[in-house]
Amino acid sequence: MTTELSTQEFVTPETSSLDLYFIYDSHCPWSYATTPLVNALSEAFPDMKIHLLHCAHFNGSDAAGQEQVDSVLKLSGVKFGREHIRYVNSPKNAVKTANLMAWMQNKQPKKLLPVLNALQKAHFVEGNPLDSKHDFNDIVELFKLSPSNKVFKDELSSDAEFVLADIAEIQAMIETNAFPVLLMIADEQGIFIDHSQHLGAPLGVVEAVKKELSAL
Repeated sequence: MTTELSTQEFVTPETSSLDLYFIYDSHCPWSYATTPLVNALSEAFPDMKIHLLHCAHFNGSDAAGQEQVDSVLKLSGVKFGREHIRYVNSPKNAVKTANLMAWMQNKQPKKLLPVLNALQKAHFVEGNPLDSKHDFNDIVELFKLSPSNKVFKDELSSDAEFVLADIAEIQAMIETNAFPVLLMIADEQGIFIDHSQHLGAPLGVVEAVKKELSAL
């Protein structure tokens, strides 16, 4: 029987500062399937700073579609509700969600990951399009949020634009515009996490990251 080493045993003084960057779109099924990896890493490394960067890819002009959802279902354990599948090929608009998450990054960052999980459940399981202010009422009430009306406009907020600028810097560094992306920074050393290897067993990403940290 193997004994799981604690986070502290892997995060030595030389790698004492951990940051996780997750580039995603709330309406992207691959991002939805990657969030469980973020959850696992957050639980394994409770002192790690998590930066959730919404890339606002879906702006009402297209959708991921049935083919991508079918691929996600084959490779991961996430679920899709009947109502989402019914409209899976209809254009999706994540602008308001991007605005909300950018607002939260500044105002209530500790709630970011729980809110992302709730938003993805609402969209992919319950079929909530998250395309109008009313669509967010339940989550705003549940998490006791108080976003301004600017969050629910039809264009990206200045906060969301700042997030896109941060994403552009990371994409230039890793030389890809693809998403979702998981990147961990241990002090000043980057660890690119291949999320595709762990979609079917999210907890496996923790051991993979610990091995990377131990090698630093």
